[in-house]
Amino acid sequence: MAASGVAAPTRTEVLQLYRSLLRVARQFCDYNIREYTKRRTIDAFRDNKNLTDPSQLSAAFSDGKAQLEIAKRQALVYSLYAPKVKSIMDIKPS
Repeated sequence: MAASGVAAPTRTEVLQLYRSLLRVARQFCDYNIREYTKRRTIDAFRDNKNLTDPSQLSAAFSDGKAQLEIAKRQALVYSLYAPKVKSIMDIKPS
């Protein structure tokens, strides 16, 4: 526990959040949304990698958890209205 009374997330918790966000990104049917979610996750973690203040770490971690819940809901909604035809980016060359 830090002096400010805010417990910073452990490295393991942060890595679990990172992996969970990337896993959810893979669930999007649309290529553009999938890549956007993946890119946004990587960029956010890269921007926050040098945080040392426990309160800032906790704030960034809770924001990440909130983003994970939003991404899960959005992946579900997008799967309900997924297009029948695959994007050209999703088609593998034979």
